[in-house]
Amino acid sequence: MADYITLIKDIIKIVKNADGIVKKHNFTIQKKSTNEDIVTSADIEVQNYLCSELKKLLPSSGFLCEEQHLIDNKNEFTWVIDPIDGTTNFSRNISECVISIALLSRNVPVIGVVYAPFKHYLFSAVAGHGAKLNGKRICVSDKTFKDSLFCTAMSLYRKEYAEICRDIIFDVYNKCNDFRRFGSCALELCYLAAGKCDLYFEIRVFPWDYAASYLILKEAGGVLKGLNGENLSYDKPTVLVGANNLENYEKLNDIIKKYLKELPYTENL
Repeated sequence: MADYITLIKDIIKIVKNADGIVKKHNFTIQKKSTNEDIVTSADIEVQNYLCSELKKLLPSSGFLCEEQHLIDNKNEFTWVIDPIDGTTNFSRNISECVISIALLSRNVPVIGVVYAPFKHYLFSAVAGHGAKLNGKRICVSDKTFKDSLFCTAMSLYRKEYAEICRDIIFDVYNKCNDFRRFGSCALELCYLAAGKCDLYFEIRVFPWDYAASYLILKEAGGVLKGLNGENLSYDKPTVLVGANNLENYEKLNDIIKKYLKELPYTENL
């Protein structure tokens, strides 16, 4: 069995060494599937660096990465990487963007590291050992639903789902305190883990967006599930529903199910 406590220290060093790549100012931008779906040369360079260095830690490991359709997830250990989650923010010099790395052991997250280089936030977790922000333990808030801050999004890459998202957001907004849209799923879930927000919903999210932050949130005492309460998978996009506790999760999911009866897509990676 791998020594995850030692391993995460090595991962954190590698992630922080990618700081200089992210902060380069001479990156280029390309469009991917839609006008809104972009990749920068920094995304590619960071991903290549992370894959090279992480492979040295576990030579037999595979990878599941956002960029360049790098999918090799049949190994005992799989690294799930988003080199820059919040690429649009990054491309516009907005600081809400992160490097996200999870390690799966037989498809179960055992390590999560999420680093926000412009904010110097380092979120981390090892399964069974709690969650941390810059080395200090964190936990979810104790806010009630009516006092909760709700993080969400409008399905940027599939705008045909925007009306459903609008209706859900409006309904939740009228029952909670307020809502936010930071533009990075991984960062928002870490904010939920740290008690900075309390509810989360997004209609279509990929494993590299949530694998690391799911473990961080779980270790901080939070809840994150699919549309029908199922555990998250790492081979397809999914609806994400999260909260600081089970009661708030159930209230949020009840609202979502009023407008979203079933998963509106069927696709694998």
